[in-house]
Amino acid sequence: METHENITRMLDELRAGRREVESRLLEAVYPELRRIAAHYMQGERAGHTLQPTALVNEAYLELIGQADIDWRNRSHFFGIAAQLMRRILVNYARTKKAQKREGKRQRIELTDTLAIAEDGLDEIIAVDAALDRLAEWDPRQAKIVELRFFAGLTEDETAEALSISPRTVKRDWMVAKAWLHTELSRKS
Repeated sequence: METHENITRMLDELRAGRREVESRLLEAVYPELRRIAAHYMQGERAGHTLQPTALVNEAYLELIGQADIDWRNRSHFFGIAAQLMRRILVNYARTKKAQKREGKRQRIELTDTLAIAEDGLDEIIAVDAALDRLAEWDPRQAKIVELRFFAGLTEDETAEALSISPRTVKRDWMVAKAWLHTELSRKS
């Protein structure tokens, strides 16, 4: 098991162009990326076309292709990974919704907390749009929601990723949830 410092060092080496570190980095980060993906998709039924492994693979390929990112640490890496997975899932929901309009129907349940069914594909898109509006109002709160809700990070992990205190995470998380609840209630 690689330490946080080793992962940060490997990210620095990768950014410096040392491609030989990619396999070691993948081995070190894959379990956590898989946990994040599984959190997104924990309510998923067997046979769903988007599996956690595919989500991890797509996010990882995009992550290592980001040569211009100055990786601060392991938590920063996983925060960016959570953002990418969110984008992938939103794009997936939009694609499935478009296919539904064309007569191709498929039931999708992404997580226990954000279940997206054939008649509810708009929900993931609505949450994403609300989160974008929250980011205009308070970018830190939006980031906290993304890390806690979408990536399933704990308060301590979120605090580490954002370089703030767990107490600040807890306070902002409560405010952001209330804001999103109000925002999403108005849309229904």
